[in-house]
Amino acid sequence: MTKTFSMQPLVHLAHQKNEDASKKFGQLIQQQKAAQTKLHTLEQYREDYQARLQQAVINGINQTSLRNFQDFILRLDEAVAQQRNALEHILRLIQAGRNELANTQRNMKSFDTLAQRHLESEKKLQDKLEQRQQDEHTGRHSALKARAAQNET
Repeated sequence: MTKTFSMQPLVHLAHQKNEDASKKFGQLIQQQKAAQTKLHTLEQYREDYQARLQQAVINGINQTSLRNFQDFILRLDEAVAQQRNALEHILRLIQAGRNELANTQRNMKSFDTLAQRHLESEKKLQDKLEQRQQDEHTGRHSALKARAAQNET
């Protein structure tokens, strides 16, 4: 009968941590895509609004409208800067998540290797035990045959 692997709870925990790190990393990638899309949208909106301002200046614009355009473009510039900062933060989190995922994968593989070695060791012990039992059985059978042969003579 084979012994159970005493570190099996740690193997399970390593797999769970790896799964959690994979999910977290996937969520970070989704956040990065959403932040990138938002940044692109803000930049596009700013470019469009800048083009509208230039067209309004060409067509003639009063001072109040010009100031409103400039104030709005300034707010868009601030929103773009904030979104770039948010994206950079997410990119740093992604790098940390990538490192965490690599660490959890390395730990999981280490525990899997230990578990595999345990199974191989137990298999060798089981094979030796079966061979010894077979040898004992064969030896007893041979001894009985020898005695039977001796008794016949």
